[in-house]
Amino acid sequence: MYTLQSTNYTIEIGSLIDSSFSKLLDAQFKNSKKIILVDENTKEYCLEYLITSFSELAYAEIVELPAGEEFKQLDICLQVWETLTEYHIDRNALMINLGGGVITDVGGLIASLYKRGISFINIPTTLLAMVDASVGGKTGVDLGNYKNQLGLFSFPKAVYIDPGFLITLDEIQIKNGLAEMIKHGLISNINHWKTLKKIILNNERLTSELIKDSVNIKNQVVISDPFEDNDRKKLNFGHTIGHAIESYFLDINKPILHGLAVAAGIEIESYISFKMNLMNQNDFEEIKEFIRSIYPKLKFSKENFDQIILFTKQDKKNANNQVRMVLLKSIGQAITDVTVSEEIIRSGLKNYLDDEFL
Repeated sequence: MYTLQSTNYTIEIGSLIDSSFSKLLDAQFKNSKKIILVDENTKEYCLEYLITSFSELAYAEIVELPAGEEFKQLDICLQVWETLTEYHIDRNALMINLGGGVITDVGGLIASLYKRGISFINIPTTLLAMVDASVGGKTGVDLGNYKNQLGLFSFPKAVYIDPGFLITLDEIQIKNGLAEMIKHGLISNINHWKTLKKIILNNERLTSELIKDSVNIKNQVVISDPFEDNDRKKLNFGHTIGHAIESYFLDINKPILHGLAVAAGIEIESYISFKMNLMNQNDFEEIKEFIRSIYPKLKFSKENFDQIILFTKQDKKNANNQVRMVLLKSIGQAITDVTVSEEIIRSGLKNYLDDEFL
């Protein structure tokens, strides 16, 4: 079992059976009502294992949400709050978020606002949630098709990352989470980047050690800046464009996986870094070639640029009506709060579609 200390909670990576999960339930929540939040996928593939493995959860209430980013909305939270009220859930209760990034984001928000806050634990079941969404204390929902516009920082009692859940995922879901691991290497750890490249290009399986390294990179950034005032902003690399593209596809009712949008965002923002003379061409080409070796090119056209650019203007890093991005100085080194013009963004989108320098 590998244990990381975060801001005011622990992250354990390893078999859930061997973790402190059972002890925590018994020590702090023995007499508390317990709610397990799942979506239709984790209900089918993960819930039975959790309940049968831990007798403390025999009488837990199960709350199921529909799966998908399009359901990451405030009205879903309202429905759950009404359900918790009907179940007479009090402030001493514990919510266990069993699922991917949508479940940990939404579940954390639901728990944090219900009766001014009940305790929650994250048990991520997707690679994306393991290496990113479940760690760091960000909770939230989308506002219409604008990503994560409503939310707050709220830290769980603990996060339990059991790589065994990854056997329930198909290849595209692994790629979904891999985008965040790639980002971690690009912003602060060139060795992580090199190791990921070697493993993926050799068609090898991701190891628990690599997951641990990726979580550790994010955790160290979060500890240094829990509320995203400074250094934590670099975790948003690839996300200004990535979120805008994701919002565009939500807007046309063709939702795509978050990691696929982020992968496109990584390539485009790397090009912007090169175009603005922050990063050299060789680094950009290396990033582009690796991203292209894993991810399909997303299908949108030049006619959609205005709509995508409009979504970038809702990014939370923006200031003074200017789009601010996290860009790269080199592989392994990011720079935050770079003002980027609409012209440069348009150039990046065009380069992604046309694959030529402008």
